[in-house]
Amino acid sequence: MTEFAPEIDPFIIELDAAVEAHMDWTRRVLRCTVLRVPPGDDVMASEAHTLCRFGDWFRRHRDHFGALDALSAARVETVHQTMHDAIRTICGNVLAGRPGRMTDLQAFELAQDELLALLARFKTLLLTHAARRDVLTGLPLRHGLEHDFGQLRKDAARAGLRLYVVMIDIDRFKRVNDTWGHPVGDRVLRHLADTLRQCVRGNEPLYRFGGEEFLVLAQCRTVEAAGQTAERIVSAVRAAPAPLPDGSVLPLTVTAGLAEAAEGEALTAVIERADAALYQGKQTGRDRWVIAGH
Repeated sequence: MTEFAPEIDPFIIELDAAVEAHMDWTRRVLRCTVLRVPPGDDVMASEAHTLCRFGDWFRRHRDHFGALDALSAARVETVHQTMHDAIRTICGNVLAGRPGRMTDLQAFELAQDELLALLARFKTLLLTHAARRDVLTGLPLRHGLEHDFGQLRKDAARAGLRLYVVMIDIDRFKRVNDTWGHPVGDRVLRHLADTLRQCVRGNEPLYRFGGEEFLVLAQCRTVEAAGQTAERIVSAVRAAPAPLPDGSVLPLTVTAGLAEAAEGEALTAVIERADAALYQGKQTGRDRWVIAGH
């Protein structure tokens, strides 16, 4: 259920560039220790860890790293500052003509090794994250759905709530592709994904299930509340026509099918019942929602 905002490829390029900048930073430190050349404020200032290029870049993207792994993101900040504190002491002694201390050098080396290991792990997480998201809409694909479903079912049970699978399908989407072409069809899918993203709540993860189908996991206290959730989604789409390249707009509607997850019921079974409810909605007029068993 992790939300991650930036485009993955440019973000990884920026990450690599920030790490390389810190490698250049260590080269300036080496020149200081060998040639006694002042290395600059991003080494010697007390807040140097916020002045170096990596520190500044990481701080600006801190929320993104925290969304991937909050504990590791906090650890990056800690070991990065430890590196700077140790090097500031080392360079200060060298420039003052005093011998360095082994403890400072060891602190720097250990912190640098841990920082590089943490950043390598984040890079792996980023690439894994990219493989699990839809390139067109930016929404999660179904890879993590089983895990999220199990976790949300536990959360709902503890809170005395019901967990619903909501299947959403664009009405008559084939006509869009046939009339306007697939590029416009892709544009409509992106618009719909944005509309759904804006209307679902923070505890309602949204996925692109496949084709023109989307899926929401919704925690509701009653059947009536589940119906209100579905109505919120259907109404939001109806109120947000998709802009077309010629400046006109294309009215959109969706049909939604809901199924409550019974205790111990497999996700596949709940999806099948939600899909059957969706089909019922299509058969009875579209632009509506149906709850399985009601």
